[in-house]
Amino acid sequence: MDLDLSDVRVGDEPWRQRRFIRCRFVDADLRGLVTESCTFDECDFTGADLGDSTHRGSAFRTCTIRRATLGGSSFRGCSLLGTSLIDCRLRPLVMTDCDLTLAALGRADLRKTDLSGLRLREANLVEADLREADLRGADMTGARLLNTRLEGADLRGARIGADGLVQARLSGATVDAEQAIAFAAAHGLRIA
Repeated sequence: MDLDLSDVRVGDEPWRQRRFIRCRFVDADLRGLVTESCTFDECDFTGADLGDSTHRGSAFRTCTIRRATLGGSSFRGCSLLGTSLIDCRLRPLVMTDCDLTLAALGRADLRKTDLSGLRLREANLVEADLREADLRGADMTGARLLNTRLEGADLRGARIGADGLVQARLSGATVDAEQAIAFAAAHGLRIA
């Protein structure tokens, strides 16, 4: 708790069932880190290198991940509830069955990323670049989508509120019939 782990180095052994509370991993070299069922609460990963890391069933709750490298990393069954990912290098990134509720991803570059089925409820995606991203079945209920770039994205089955349908840039996005009707209604059209 409240430890400065900025100088920590990743060894060959995975981190399993460890708990970190308000710890600092500022500028830490965590490249290749493997976590399994670990919990990070209110931790600071500013400037950390998490490239090529693998996370299974781990929780990063209300963490700050700023100007960090996550390219090549994989998150499976993880929670990033309320975590801020600001000015990070994210691509390529694999996220499967993850919860990003209340996450801050404003201006994030997630072009062509598979985000299908993710929970992005009430996430801040303002000005994020999600062009050609796969968001099939994603739950974006209440997400802030002002000027979010969704051109060419696959949104079939995704849950998006009326505000998002009006505020996001959706040119060329693939939607299902129900979303097309919601889009028309959000833009003031009367469906007969």
